[in-house]
Amino acid sequence: MAKVRITDTILRDGHQSQAATRMKTSEMLPACEKLDKVGYFSLECWGGATYDSCIRFLNEDPWERLRQLRKALPNTKTQMLLRGQNLLGYRPYSDDVVDYFVKKAVENGIDIIRCFDALNDLRNMKKAVEATKKYGGTAEIALSYTKSPVHSEDYFVKLAEEIQAMGADLICIKDMANLLLPYDAYSLVKRLKAATDLPIVLHTHNTTGTGAMVLLKAAEAGCDVLDTCLSPLAGGTSQPATESMVATFRGTEYDTGLDLGLLAELANYFRGVADRLTKDGFRDPGRVLSVDVKTLQYQVPGGMLSNLIGQLKAANAMDKYYDVLAEVPRVRADFGYPPLVTPTSQIVGTQAVMNVLTGERYKMVPTESKDLLSGHYGKLPGKVNEEIRKKCIGDTKVITCRFADTLPPELDKLRDEMRQWYQTEEDVLTYAMFPKVAPKFFEYRAAQQLKVDVSSFDEKDRTMAV
Repeated sequence: MAKVRITDTILRDGHQSQAATRMKTSEMLPACEKLDKVGYFSLECWGGATYDSCIRFLNEDPWERLRQLRKALPNTKTQMLLRGQNLLGYRPYSDDVVDYFVKKAVENGIDIIRCFDALNDLRNMKKAVEATKKYGGTAEIALSYTKSPVHSEDYFVKLAEEIQAMGADLICIKDMANLLLPYDAYSLVKRLKAATDLPIVLHTHNTTGTGAMVLLKAAEAGCDVLDTCLSPLAGGTSQPATESMVATFRGTEYDTGLDLGLLAELANYFRGVADRLTKDGFRDPGRVLSVDVKTLQYQVPGGMLSNLIGQLKAANAMDKYYDVLAEVPRVRADFGYPPLVTPTSQIVGTQAVMNVLTGERYKMVPTESKDLLSGHYGKLPGKVNEEIRKKCIGDTKVITCRFADTLPPELDKLRDEMRQWYQTEEDVLTYAMFPKVAPKFFEYRAAQQLKVDVSSFDEKDRTMAV
């Protein structure tokens, strides 16, 4: 029995982290027969930003992608990333939508649902986890790793104990900004193994150049499953390379048992996909493969850094770059030390940019900052600067209950709103996730279907005429 198991992220986080999630389904399917023979613990292939990218940029139905992948990977567990109560959108959904989305995800082919919440507020994951278990999926609950005065090792051990009590099947350490250092990984995994009875999974990146060392020390501490990515889309802002880790463990007690020859064949195929993504401008090797130690200093993950640079360039204010980087930790402290992951990374980053560009802290406060301070996203981990909160939200009452408890059922209302585009029940969920983008995709799909219908009709006509 292999001591360490591997989850490969090539079909999801690999291209999300390096190439703006632009890999097409048609580029995934040719590799599936070989991927299915590798013997991975799982293949992460859905969720995260793939859903948004499918309908916004690729004119693909994400549900059809899932069904095709499920069919092409009969022997391998499929895995997705879910943002708890936010599902795959950017707002909290009512419980009936969460339940139905999870039901359909499992029905269409997902085996493992990795569920996380940006604030580590377990109340925001409760409904999704319950639904995963109810419909026969495997519930992998993630703790969003970060560092701050409140995010000690003790904090994460206590959180893991609560995650086990919630009914998790696996616990994932989700180190989205590669802030977890190798010896800290060893210590944390050791303690999680002692405090819980569940398999431990580690997800990291290589943004700060320590990713492979983090995985190595985690394995030595008894970590059960490691996230890696096939080499053409590995390293830098993505995960450490699958082949490198498999070779490292070969012949040791941690041997994965995976075939390096087969992995080399798959790498050869995906090198062509990576080249296409680079040629089309979605992947900048110089940027995505560089090591950025500013992440350790400012705790700004790669995607957030790109957003900050984009905002500053748009404002013609790149000279303020280091001022903004220095402001990020101050805003984060004012807001009670939220981990910096979607959507809190964007909220804190945008607020830092506004504080610097206006020359006055919290002179301009976006709605998202107000919602975060009002409790809409959940319980903030640390103590909020009450003076700043008052300046931002005035006398608005802070919600202390689970925000979803304030939301009425909305599934029927969403179904009514999108009836003119309805073809399947999954379409209702696509509309729920992205109500502004989905109609454009539905109209594109209808036009394509009409073209197919017309061309087949023409063909019959021509045959009859002859």
